[in-house]
Amino acid sequence: MARRPFVEIDRVAMRYGGAEGTLALQGCSLDVAEGEFVAVVGPSGCGKSTLMRLVSGLWPASQGGVVVAGEEVNGPIPLVGMAFQNPTLLPWRNILDNVMLPLEVVPAHRKRLSAERKQYEAKAEALLKLVGLEGFGQKQPHQLSGGMQQRTSMCRALIHEPPLLMLDEPFSALDVFTREDLWAVLQDVWLARKPTVILVTHDLREAVYLADRVLVMSARPGRIIAERHIDIPRPRRIETTYDGAFNAVVAELRGLIHQARTGETVDA
Repeated sequence: MARRPFVEIDRVAMRYGGAEGTLALQGCSLDVAEGEFVAVVGPSGCGKSTLMRLVSGLWPASQGGVVVAGEEVNGPIPLVGMAFQNPTLLPWRNILDNVMLPLEVVPAHRKRLSAERKQYEAKAEALLKLVGLEGFGQKQPHQLSGGMQQRTSMCRALIHEPPLLMLDEPFSALDVFTREDLWAVLQDVWLARKPTVILVTHDLREAVYLADRVLVMSARPGRIIAERHIDIPRPRRIETTYDGAFNAVVAELRGLIHQARTGETVDA
């Protein structure tokens, strides 16, 4: 018997601003298996970020259904970790306390936090070490570079061990060298923990470097029009991005997005 997908989106539509508002998504369907790393790409304004908010329960769908871990999504779900383009660290909390913030919110951890604080702090420090921030726990956000703050944001998204990780352009504001460093960090974290990951990105190299499968969206109203499995062996390294096979996939995806932008028919 086939295993049920961990994330199921079934013919979802999303309209902003009432009946005459903007139709962001229409007839959008996709499945993501447990432990799979999926990247979503497409033209600007195609509804990629809207899709993320529907899956995490931050916004309700206008039509269709969203199911995560076998449960219909009707509001914010506690089993998701999220990271965005801006790290949005709380400036009055040090790095360790910023990482531990979800533990104060997620019910299963909030009940245990006071009694098991030392264990949780050790877990947070271990995550910081994993992303190259060992010894920075007592620093304030303003004392860290943008890349270091984004690493902190990644730790915060992982601290409560969410089975689902949602990443919305998490590296787009960073310089190319820092971005590539964080690709390697994220890949290492995923290989070590194997959460289900959905990454929204405009960077096709990033999508191919990180994902098992890349989904291509149409222009607005967005829907999935193509998918490509990435067969490049892991662990992938920056040197991999210079390989002919890697760049052939990037070029293919670029062509699909061009077709989506210009309205040409795409054969999925």
